[in-house]
Amino acid sequence: MRGAAKVGVKQSPPMGEQEASTGGGLDGSTRAANAERLVAALRRGDEDAFRKLVEEHGPFLMRLALMHVPSRAIAEEVVQDTWLAVLNGIDRFEGRSSLRTWIASILLNNARTRGQRERRVLPFSFLRRRAEEGRDEPVVSPDRFQSVHDSYPGHWARPPAEWDSPEERLSTEEARRVLLAAIAKLPIRQREVIALRDISGWSAAETRNALGLSETNQRVLLHRARSKVRAALEPHFEADELTR
Repeated sequence: MRGAAKVGVKQSPPMGEQEASTGGGLDGSTRAANAERLVAALRRGDEDAFRKLVEEHGPFLMRLALMHVPSRAIAEEVVQDTWLAVLNGIDRFEGRSSLRTWIASILLNNARTRGQRERRVLPFSFLRRRAEEGRDEPVVSPDRFQSVHDSYPGHWARPPAEWDSPEERLSTEEARRVLLAAIAKLPIRQREVIALRDISGWSAAETRNALGLSETNQRVLLHRARSKVRAALEPHFEADELTR
């Protein structure tokens, strides 16, 4: 894994994607038909359909909410508000995006607003930070490269190490703690992108739609996020090697 390689934390596909990722996955038309039936059931007030939706998507929404608010109790309120918005707005759902993208968008709007209020951050400051996230910044520390005084300026001085079985290494509790702590320190947009792409297994298109990003911006944010998380994991893995 080098530079912008995935951090290897993808979990089971959320929000109704399980059937698409298994060996006997459904084709696109079948999935679309299933989604239409689910939306129709929700519009009829089918409690069983809604209960299954909450059971399937609740953990994912909680993880997403916790990235924006300071406590689990507040995150639970954000998720509850999101489900109320889903019930109240399902008649207005037009299907221009997938159901899971629509639900995630509602959650993100609620979580961002609540997070701002809880931290007493002015919306202008929030917007300014978001603008700063798009500026150029080194995705790898400059001290990893040779300087103009070295033999090969700009070349690696300390190249990224090759990780054997990264997913196996990340299966330990300590490694996951380091990983999640690194993600928590990322700027909010980078945090959202890496959570959807590498933790929840979303496609680039779904992530762009949910977050309102351009293709280029999504790619840049993901690259920066992966590079920072990888840099945080390197010392942990190096220490782990020494104890083996």
